[in-house]
Amino acid sequence: MIKTLIACLALLAGAAFAADTPSGPTASERMATARKAIDAKDWNKALFELSQAAREEPRNADVHNLLGYTYRKKATPDLPKAFEEYNTALKLNPKHKGAHEYIGEAYLMDKKPAEAEKHLAALEQICGNKTCEEYEDLAKAIADYKDKNK
Repeated sequence: MIKTLIACLALLAGAAFAADTPSGPTASERMATARKAIDAKDWNKALFELSQAAREEPRNADVHNLLGYTYRKKATPDLPKAFEEYNTALKLNPKHKGAHEYIGEAYLMDKKPAEAEKHLAALEQICGNKTCEEYEDLAKAIADYKDKNK
């Protein structure tokens, strides 16, 4: 009788443990899937994965930065949502180089080059120079914008 009881308890304990085991992908797995979707320009899939990752890790600046990027790059850009996500990323990590670059590019899309230049200046401070990739990319985007809008 005691052996049967112990066996039943062991089975129940195993079943309880299995129920607590996460069954879905982790935020980092979702990020990897989202990056592949972004590379393929599958914005809907990227938004789904990144939205799930943001629910799982709401304080992850990288997730919010990529959400902003995805909203900005969609066939019909959603700049208000992009700005919201970039600003969240920058609140979480004020020195997030990617978020500064991307929000600057979003400001150019919104015809606000002065705002983009503020983020370029922030990148110069963060990088300590004008040669980090994010600085160079945003500087080129600003120069291109000015050439097209003379």
